[in-house]
Amino acid sequence: MRYLSQLRTCLCNLKGWGNVCSVFTNSKKKAIWECILIPIFSRKPHLFGFGLWVLFNFWFFGLCNSFPVVGIKKFLLPRVDLMEVSVSSSKDMDDEYKKLIKRMNPPRVVIDNDSCKNATVIQVDSLNKQGMLLEVVQILTDLNLTVTKAYICSDGGWFMNVFNVTDADGNKVTHEETLRYIEKSLGPDSYFSSSMRRSVGVTSSVDRTFIELIGTDRPGLLSEVSAVLTSLNCNVVNAEVWTHNTRAAAIMQVTDVESRGAITDPDKLAMVKKLLCNVLKGSNRSREAKTGVSHGTTHTDRRLHQMMFDDRDYEQMSHEYSDEKEKPKVSVVNWQDRDYSVVTIRCKDRPKLLFDVVCTLTDMQYVVFHGNVDSEGPEAYQEYCIRHVDGSPVKSDAERQRIIQCLEAAIRRRISQGLKLELCANDKVGLLSHVTRIFRENSLTVTRAEVSTQSGKAVNTFYVRESSGLPVDPKTIDSIRQTIGQTILKVKGCPEGPPQESPTRFLFGGLFKSRSFCNFGNSRSYP
Repeated sequence: MRYLSQLRTCLCNLKGWGNVCSVFTNSKKKAIWECILIPIFSRKPHLFGFGLWVLFNFWFFGLCNSFPVVGIKKFLLPRVDLMEVSVSSSKDMDDEYKKLIKRMNPPRVVIDNDSCKNATVIQVDSLNKQGMLLEVVQILTDLNLTVTKAYICSDGGWFMNVFNVTDADGNKVTHEETLRYIEKSLGPDSYFSSSMRRSVGVTSSVDRTFIELIGTDRPGLLSEVSAVLTSLNCNVVNAEVWTHNTRAAAIMQVTDVESRGAITDPDKLAMVKKLLCNVLKGSNRSREAKTGVSHGTTHTDRRLHQMMFDDRDYEQMSHEYSDEKEKPKVSVVNWQDRDYSVVTIRCKDRPKLLFDVVCTLTDMQYVVFHGNVDSEGPEAYQEYCIRHVDGSPVKSDAERQRIIQCLEAAIRRRISQGLKLELCANDKVGLLSHVTRIFRENSLTVTRAEVSTQSGKAVNTFYVRESSGLPVDPKTIDSIRQTIGQTILKVKGCPEGPPQESPTRFLFGGLFKSRSFCNFGNSRSYP
């Protein structure tokens, strides 16, 4: 790369290059070099002559105090109609500049089912931007794919990541429709569309009303909330409920029973917010309860993380671990040689773990430059080189502790505590209220819930435990199933116990994990 630096110095000393650069801001000058010239010379050596042509145009037209729009239109963008851009029109120049950069470096997605024995390898290579890693992980997660390994590199303005993924059954991804969707969602065709619109887990509907709830958790809370909605002639179509550290958060999609669409009556919406807020407050006036109503677009999982993060559920963690192995191990050290902070996570593996971690780092305004993920086995190992969006590593012990607390909370929020029950029945108004009322009458509390309606069928998943904290009595479950229906409510597993570790994993896994990023240079916990 030394000859590239020398070439760059020579270019900056040319009069023509200076005139061209005067058209752009300093950030644009850097982007021209990093997004156009470096790829041509270093990543695509067969286009060396083409790169020289680009340099000549920048230099020659710089002498003429004009930008080579005609030349670019003829050689770079033959299929794109460009507007006539003048140097004086900065707004149009910005638009054309962005299009040029994106057209010169479209994202590239390679899906390989041959190189790895037990996983599908997905390679994504494109220009980097803030939140790019989260977009890719979000799309893979929403397809119910499990990332077993990942290698992340987004330094120098480029995003070059490799993901080893499997389907829900642990097999390679061979479904043609899924593979086509991945290529379409991450490839060149989707580059100019919003990531929110092309994500599977994002819900946008004008015929439903979205209700966001957050308040103090207590036994029977979900039953009370659903009872209020039923009394107001609202039908719960979909819902996601999380509980963590004495707090509960939920996003519900409801419809008006009479119109079978979104709730449009302002008085009714105000009543819904008022009554639900009263239920969430309960007798606890020390913590705030919030209720929000919208008709917009939302990604449920990410929004729940944001709601609980804003509610500061990571503070004063009250959870006690029966086994120390259950506790996530999170550390943050500074890699001084590279001006990074290295975040290391070891915990029991579970679905969507990678999404939860990347989502939290992104919402905390940290950028991941390098990363390594390994979850082949009962334990997951993740390591990230991060900086704040302002370009600085972790500056203090207080900031380091906050990162650790937030990541531990993000990992804990989705851990399913309790007995898993699945309900499948014909959907009807008040079904959720009826089922949760039976749970409450049998002294069961819901720790997490997923409610969905598919083709007139209600498919609900509940994680329940005794209100006293003791294991669920099998006789209680039998009684509940007899009341609701043996074929309607089914038991899907047992309460989770301590993770069972493989001795050989630590024997050989530690050999490779010891060579973390920070081991290549001096490190310390904080400056």
